[in-house]
Amino acid sequence: MPLHTTAAEMVARARERIREIDTADLMNRMGDSDLVIVDIRDVRERQRLGYIPGSYHAPRGMIEFWIDPSSPYHKTIFADETKTFVFHCASGWRSALTVETLMNMGFDAAHLRDGFTDWVAKGGPVEGLE
Repeated sequence: MPLHTTAAEMVARARERIREIDTADLMNRMGDSDLVIVDIRDVRERQRLGYIPGSYHAPRGMIEFWIDPSSPYHKTIFADETKTFVFHCASGWRSALTVETLMNMGFDAAHLRDGFTDWVAKGGPVEGLE
């Protein structure tokens, strides 16, 4: 059965609607007390490749439940409306879809347009490597 919509098309549509942040812009904001960088990659990706210092890990499969205050899985970090939330994955595809979903829920967020791979390529700091 052929797909009606490809994953790439879904990402492209999401990117037309959401707020994207460039890698250099996020690097310049590192250390801002109002910034929360949320890593939605699989835990194995974080273990293998490291992570952005100070980032909060939230698995993509749970993010809607962690954000929703009425969910039994809600995480209070997402209740602070004074924070700026920037989500990222490896390449920006998963985080684009995630932020679009959160936007549909009424949650204000942005995503790192080119993901962790670009962060590393541009010399961004990485923790968690041995």
